[in-house]
Amino acid sequence: MTAGTPASRKLSELGGAEIAARLKPESILVLPLGATEQHGAHLPLDTDLVIADELTRRIVARWGDSYDLWQLPSIGIGLSREHDWAPGTLSLSIEEFTTLLRDMARDLVRALPARNLAMLNGHGGNRGLLEVLIHELRGDFGLNACVIHPFDLSRAEPGGADVHGGRSETSVMLALAPHRVRRDQIASAEPAADPQAIRALIFERGVSWPWRTDDPRLAHGGIIGDARAASPELGEAIVASIVEQSGGVFARLLENQKFMPRNPP
Repeated sequence: MTAGTPASRKLSELGGAEIAARLKPESILVLPLGATEQHGAHLPLDTDLVIADELTRRIVARWGDSYDLWQLPSIGIGLSREHDWAPGTLSLSIEEFTTLLRDMARDLVRALPARNLAMLNGHGGNRGLLEVLIHELRGDFGLNACVIHPFDLSRAEPGGADVHGGRSETSVMLALAPHRVRRDQIASAEPAADPQAIRALIFERGVSWPWRTDDPRLAHGGIIGDARAASPELGEAIVASIVEQSGGVFARLLENQKFMPRNPP
C-alpha cells in the first residue's frame, strides 16, 4: 500500500499479521450472498452476486470507517430451486446451504476477533432460511448477526408485482453493471399476465406456496415484473437509498451486541 492510498477494507486483502491490529470484537463483517440462476434473456446468471458484491463495496466505502466494516469473500450459489427448470441455474440444498453458513460462522469465530456479521442477501430465495439461521449463529457461535435484504431496505423502489428480473432488478443492473445487461433483449421481456396470481401465490401473507418462475400465471420467460420499465436513473436511486439506509442497520447491530450473552459458546 503506497502513501495516500486508503487502507483496504476487504478482509482477503489483509496480511495475516494485520488481523489482530485492525479487527476487534466490535468490528462488523459484511458477507455478500448471491445466486447463480436464470434472470430472463436480458440479465446474466450471476445478477444477484453482481448486485450483492457491488452494493457491499459501496456500503463499505460509505460506512466502513464509521462502523468498522470488513467485506468478506462472497458466496455465489444459494437456494434457487424455483428456477431449476432453466439451463445454467445452480442451487444448493437446504442442508448444504445451512452447513456452508454454519461452517463459515464457526471458522469466522475461530479466525477473527470480530463478533458482528451482516449478510447482504442479493437473492430473495435465501431469505426464509437466513431468517431462521441467524438465531443459530447467535446461540451456537456467539455471532451477533443480521440479514440485509437490499430491495426491501430501499425507500426508492416503486413496489408492485416486481419480483424477479423486472423493473427494479434490471434498473439496478443498469446502474451497477450496464455492460452486463443485454439491452436488445429487454423489449421482449413481457410482464406476466395475471397480477392477481402473483399477489395470491407470492405476496399473500396468510399462506406460503412453492411458486416457480416457469409458472405461466406468474412469469414470462422466467421474469416476474416488467423489465421494459427499467432505467439507470431508477437503479441509481435504489442503490443510493440502500447505501444510506444501511447505516441505521449497522447502528442497530452494534446496539444489539450489548445484549449478547456474556459467555458465548
